[in-house]
Amino acid sequence: MNFSAGYDTELPAERLFDTLTDFDALERMLIGRGAVVQRIDPSTEPGTGMGWNIGFDWRGKARRLRLAVTRFDPPEQLSMAGRSDALDLTVTATTVALSRERSRVIFETEIKPRNVKARLMLQTAKLGKAQMDRRYQRRIEEFVQHMTARA
Repeated sequence: MNFSAGYDTELPAERLFDTLTDFDALERMLIGRGAVVQRIDPSTEPGTGMGWNIGFDWRGKARRLRLAVTRFDPPEQLSMAGRSDALDLTVTATTVALSRERSRVIFETEIKPRNVKARLMLQTAKLGKAQMDRRYQRRIEEFVQHMTARA
């Protein structure tokens, strides 16, 4: 299942990319929402190879996700790959300069099932794809606004 959403900001592309790749702020945001976040690499500089183990509750069950940066090309693209017990996840964020002071970020997410139960869950979810697309767009907008509010 694939999702895609874009959002325009009043920030230059380089600054938007730097803001979105502030992984310390991202960790704090996740912790503030109740997730348990543990960095699995010693690196303090953002880049390929950074990774996290993330634990969270979803629909009454404890879930775990291992997330790692797979591509880091400032100021244009960031890709992350995640793996849980049931799903494989790929998230790509691409920043595009619209002018000197405006830019757009495009998020693309791909979710693949790892077992039969997950496959059934995704097939059922496809029935409400239009509603999920709207929710994804809204969440991306909220995320970018939250991250850029500090900038």
